[in-house]
Amino acid sequence: MTNNKIQMILRTGAKRLLHSKSKSSLIHKTKPQTPPKTTIQCNTDITNFMRSGQCDSALRIFQTMTHRTSVSWNAMISGYLANNSFTLARQLFDQMPHRDLVSWNVMITGCVRNGNLGAARKLFDQMPVKDAVSWNAMLSGYAQSGYVEEARKVFDMIPDECRNSITWNGILAAYVQNGRVDEARRLFEANADWDVISWNCLMGGYVRKRKLGDARVLFDRMVNRDEVSWNTMISGYAQSGDLCEARKLFDESPVRDVYTWTAMVSGYVQNGMVDEARRVFDEMPVKNSVSWNAMIAGYLQCKRIDVAKELFDVMPCKNVSSWNTMITGFAQSGFIDTARDLFEKMPRRDCISWGAIISGYAHLGHNEEALRLFVEMKRSGEKANRSIFSCILSTCAEITALELGYQLHAQLVKVGLRSGWYVGNALLSTYCKCGNIDEANAIFEEISDKDIVSWNTIIAGYARHGFGQEALRVFESMKRNGVKPDQVTMVGVLSACSHSGLVDRGTHYFYTMNRDYGIAANSKHYTCMIDLLGRAGRLDDAQNLMKSMPFEPDAATWGALLGASRIHGNTELGEKAAEMVFQMEPDNAGMYVLLSNLYAASGRWADVGAMRLKMRDTGVKKVPGYSWLEVQNKIHTFSVGDSTHPETVRIYAYLEELAFKLRKEGYISSPKLVLHDVEEEEKEHMLRYHSEKLAVAFGILNIQGGRPIRVFKNLRVCADCHNVIKHISKIEGRLIIVRDSHRFHHFRDGICSCGDYW
Repeated sequence: MTNNKIQMILRTGAKRLLHSKSKSSLIHKTKPQTPPKTTIQCNTDITNFMRSGQCDSALRIFQTMTHRTSVSWNAMISGYLANNSFTLARQLFDQMPHRDLVSWNVMITGCVRNGNLGAARKLFDQMPVKDAVSWNAMLSGYAQSGYVEEARKVFDMIPDECRNSITWNGILAAYVQNGRVDEARRLFEANADWDVISWNCLMGGYVRKRKLGDARVLFDRMVNRDEVSWNTMISGYAQSGDLCEARKLFDESPVRDVYTWTAMVSGYVQNGMVDEARRVFDEMPVKNSVSWNAMIAGYLQCKRIDVAKELFDVMPCKNVSSWNTMITGFAQSGFIDTARDLFEKMPRRDCISWGAIISGYAHLGHNEEALRLFVEMKRSGEKANRSIFSCILSTCAEITALELGYQLHAQLVKVGLRSGWYVGNALLSTYCKCGNIDEANAIFEEISDKDIVSWNTIIAGYARHGFGQEALRVFESMKRNGVKPDQVTMVGVLSACSHSGLVDRGTHYFYTMNRDYGIAANSKHYTCMIDLLGRAGRLDDAQNLMKSMPFEPDAATWGALLGASRIHGNTELGEKAAEMVFQMEPDNAGMYVLLSNLYAASGRWADVGAMRLKMRDTGVKKVPGYSWLEVQNKIHTFSVGDSTHPETVRIYAYLEELAFKLRKEGYISSPKLVLHDVEEEEKEHMLRYHSEKLAVAFGILNIQGGRPIRVFKNLRVCADCHNVIKHISKIEGRLIIVRDSHRFHHFRDGICSCGDYW
């Protein structure tokens, strides 16, 4: 607000006041006039209105004041800052005719609390006079934001007369809060005049670093200890699992407050000693909400939900955290209806409440309800935190809702949460699983603080999309960046080699990962290698490797051998592998289908029929195949020969027309892939209307040219569909991405990213 505007408001107010007085004198000549308030009274009213959040009322008084002092301006500025109106506070500060030391200090402190250290430093440098408050404000700002070196520079510049205990504690806290306890210790030893707060600060830093020996040395050196001193050491020992020493200090403590007792309760709970925790809890003379919540959480962790509910029901001081603890406990234990009932009864919710119930539904696979609750949360005005965004992104990945993923990504950009590893990894995983590997790579490059999960996710993503060389390029970059691979990394690397037929490189990584990275091969690594060798036709090598395993092969390992046997038509080996799988997982319908495929490809229809009878007798049901894709935020699902979709006529007409174009392209159907002993013509008809072909056709008809068509299938894509979609990509000039149960296929210009190696 400019000075001209303030003056105009004042003149308008004065005219109204004169008019009001003139009119009043005509009607009530004898009524005594109310004397105007003094400047001190106005300043008091401004302060009171600001404390109660009535900023507009405070402004009205300020605007009508005939004489404003620096106290008036400072009251308005500090009031706006207290009510989170930083912009208005800064506008008034810039309009002040005369600033005093308080004005500068208030505004600098406001800039610091608003996270604008640049503006704070600029004002600080402009100050004509600085006092201890000024220096401490800048020191605290740098310290709290993690700029330890800048904080130290400020500290070194502070004149001796402006240094006080707040100054020394500020620089000490800067080192401690940022994990630099050794430097904090050197500073501590360089000064003899520390108060108990300083001792507790450094001791707490050692406890957080799990350096309990150093913390105990400080504790034993302390001449004066307060409750915080004892509580810090007790909670440190308790959290580290040394409950004997924690209990010893607890018994020695001269004064026990509620935090002392709660430290012991929490320590026992964290170490799984819930009964001992309950004994201490029952002895507590005074309990607060933290004590109750810790005890309830203990029972929930050990799945004694009924006892937790009993405590919760009698808890006299329930807060939002209490409700959230119960909701989380019930949801994680699978009692989602009970969790939802508690959620609906909550007197007040926060983002953690919403996150608990949303993640509960998502964890149990109720993805649509999780998404519906997320929308309801947004409508209620509650802001999502990193945890909720991560959960919803994972849900999008599970249901391959790419469009919703795009929308969430946009929201993350808007609120500035996309670049950190926590949310960044969730975005990365979503794009990998939803078929947009290019966007996944862009997110990966944006993540400023990549962790091992970031690297593993992009490597596995490239592997599953069939871009083995890219996966290995990222792996080499990971090592150059000093990130040590773990077991998950090597599964991704070996999988990339398997999907791309990189036998020599896969073999090299497998046999050197123990020597180079200290990673002993587990069953997943062996399964990848057997799959790699088997796909390459080296079935004898695959069997020999299986025999050399230091543990018994599991169903996944035998399944990899069965899959390789089907590819290369080795019925004898396939039968052996299938029999082993059936012994371990008699309900694994996928293995029955694989063996049936092998029999059908060999023309052994009697054995195909026998497999069907065996499945029927053992109660194993073949999972029906279906495909789906997302168009304009709606999921469209198709099954083989589907005639229920509203656009069935258009889809079938397109496929009939496509049949002629395919023949011109040299396409020949593969009737042998039909697992039924029927005529060749009928087999061709059955192949034509597989679910993935219907989905691709619908995508061609409804997705704008130039945009990829992304189809998802719950089973493996069949060879005939794979061949047809390659031709379609060339005929239509479209990028078609198909994710089956095993991997992604990127079809473009008649070529698939898998190189027909799948």
